[in-house]
Amino acid sequence: MEYWSFPPKYDNSYMPEPSSRYWFPKRETLHPAEREKAILERLKEVTRYAYRNAAFYRRKWDEAGFHPDHLKSLDDFEEKVPVITKKDLRDAQSRVPPFGDYLCVQPEEVHHIHGTSGTTGRPTAFGIGRNDWDAISNAHARIMWAMGMRPGDTIMVAAIFSLYMGSWGALAGAERLRAKAFPFGAGAQGMSARAALWLDIMKPSGFYSTPSFALHLAEVARNEGFDPRSFGLRHMFFSGEPGASVPGVRDKIREAYNAQVFDCGSMAEMSPFMNVAGSQESGEGMLCWQDVVYTEVCDPATYRRVPYGRRGTPVYTHLERTSQPMIRLASGDLTLWANDPNPCGRTYPRLPQGIFGRIDDMFTIRGENVYPSEIDAVLNQVADYGGEHRIVISREGTMDELVVRVEARGEAYKRGDDTIRGMRQEVAQRLQKVLGIRAKVEIVAPDTFPRTDFKARRVIDDREVFRELNTRLAAGD
Repeated sequence: MEYWSFPPKYDNSYMPEPSSRYWFPKRETLHPAEREKAILERLKEVTRYAYRNAAFYRRKWDEAGFHPDHLKSLDDFEEKVPVITKKDLRDAQSRVPPFGDYLCVQPEEVHHIHGTSGTTGRPTAFGIGRNDWDAISNAHARIMWAMGMRPGDTIMVAAIFSLYMGSWGALAGAERLRAKAFPFGAGAQGMSARAALWLDIMKPSGFYSTPSFALHLAEVARNEGFDPRSFGLRHMFFSGEPGASVPGVRDKIREAYNAQVFDCGSMAEMSPFMNVAGSQESGEGMLCWQDVVYTEVCDPATYRRVPYGRRGTPVYTHLERTSQPMIRLASGDLTLWANDPNPCGRTYPRLPQGIFGRIDDMFTIRGENVYPSEIDAVLNQVADYGGEHRIVISREGTMDELVVRVEARGEAYKRGDDTIRGMRQEVAQRLQKVLGIRAKVEIVAPDTFPRTDFKARRVIDDREVFRELNTRLAAGD
């Protein structure tokens, strides 16, 4: 397979012919059975490397009774190699700070330090070696090529440049692609209005951000007197949150900018995070670039692969990383995978509906499982939706209640009570049809909720407050 070795050694002077659909024609169109044979050999190399260099994997695999010499098939990999979780990584870094005992290179070989925000506990540090950074750049450039971006294109990265890996990965890919890298960033006050101005000046062909920011930016641009379609964007790719595969969100972005919309992204720990990403000809959904990161979609209870056409949680394994290789990292997300022919000709499995959201984001209302992305999809198909909402889960007595507070567009809100009543009824009916449960809908004024350049947080679960209050009342407090 073209330029495929472990550790990876890429020729940074390599570039496909501009007319080529593929960066690596053989690797991307290989018969799946042949690719699986090659992946098995790579997994043998990766597991031997990790067992030799990381006490973390040695200990975990010894406890599970697995040794890399036992790996004879992909079924062996699935059955014998235990999954690891984000908690395992945090615990390892608490035990052996700062990078944990799964760092497989010497600390002085670390080239970039990134990490998670730590909003739900100890932040996780990513120590990325120089050779890994090169491999990440090559993988992202290759996948951006599949989206239609080419050398010389201007690619605007409109995401926060901090520990967040998404923006840096997009920038590294743009640089390796020999594009005009435009690291605009995000997060500062007034940034959206300035972004609209710079888009009008630079007319980039490529654009990266979160879906929420792109929708917010279109709204701000119009308020600033710009037509987002006049920016000339052709390729818009997104990560950080579900949305770019949600029909209502995707279609709204596509219509606002008259550009192709690509969903991408798996986990920050798995950079290249675009190991699950769309291609220009394949339209909606995302391909699993199996020769970059081996992806299994598994039953979240057993971590055994589910058949194609079924829902499960992605479990990821690096095939090129040497500094902090992730081997069977459980994502905690939910998706559905398929293995139908792809219009682009690539022979990878596909996530036709993208990532639905995190399993732990799911909430249960009156016996029904609800994903926030389902509500997002419903609202983005409502003509007078103003672009933001909040999902409030509460309890009255013994009954869970779902309240969806929805911003109306300015013009709709100004039309008065009849319009608001009609919108409330439409949203309630649509939600009940999709979710199978009744939701109370409140229509609120435009700009009631703050916009964000990063992941939108829209779910408020107040049931714990009611549980605590009831416990105190029962105790006589």
